[in-house]
Amino acid sequence: MTELKLGAALMVSDLPAHRDWLIDGQRDLEIQNFIFAENLGDAALDLVATAKSQLIGYSGRLGIHGPFYDLPLDCRDPEVRMIVQKRLDQGLDAAAALGATQMVMHSPYSTWSAYNLDADIKARAEKLKRAHDTLIPVVARAGALGVELVIENIEDKNPMDRITLADSFGVDHVRASLDTGHAHYAHGATGAPPVDYYVRVAGAKLAHVHIQDADGFADRHWAPGQGTVNWHAVFAALAESAPIARLVLELKNTADVITGFEYLRDLGLVA
Repeated sequence: MTELKLGAALMVSDLPAHRDWLIDGQRDLEIQNFIFAENLGDAALDLVATAKSQLIGYSGRLGIHGPFYDLPLDCRDPEVRMIVQKRLDQGLDAAAALGATQMVMHSPYSTWSAYNLDADIKARAEKLKRAHDTLIPVVARAGALGVELVIENIEDKNPMDRITLADSFGVDHVRASLDTGHAHYAHGATGAPPVDYYVRVAGAKLAHVHIQDADGFADRHWAPGQGTVNWHAVFAALAESAPIARLVLELKNTADVITGFEYLRDLGLVA
């Protein structure tokens, strides 16, 4: 199996506790403060400065999680769409200031979508058009800044939907993200395929993975080993289908990062 290196998704305040581990391995890192509107714009400047001071000596792959609360990518209301674009643009500002090269966005596909989109022959195309209306300027600016946009599954029951969305922009810098716990929830609660299927469906389009364990009922963000995700199947699929995707532990309790890492390392799945 291809050796896969594991990193973490952290708040800036978490960096001191994990700095040595991140820098010693030059591990993938995702800064998550910018999911909140109150941390965007001028408020991002202090966070960026603090992060840079903590990451002296770090040369790994750096990304951020972009804003998503109350920000649907497929807005119908043009005035709301302008707010979504503004927030995503502010996320790109933070990424550029930080020197990050990737930003995570949330998929617009819901459980409702899985059961209703194909009831109307026009619905899928209309959803794609609404997402394009929102994202075309964001995609253009991300490309100019050298920031890759990755679309994360949230409620997605069909693992292909967000791949189709990413492909629809026709550019290399819009790709897919996978959250293993979200996929496991969708598998257990809505009858979606198991997590490794999400990896294989995305294939080389998969550029980013949130590693978290869950029970197939809810979005737990537990450390690997605390839930029921089949990690051997997931990492076999990653090694075969997306060996250069960024892999970051995204845990509710960031004190469990090293525990989760050691669990997967001891299984022989990551370095």
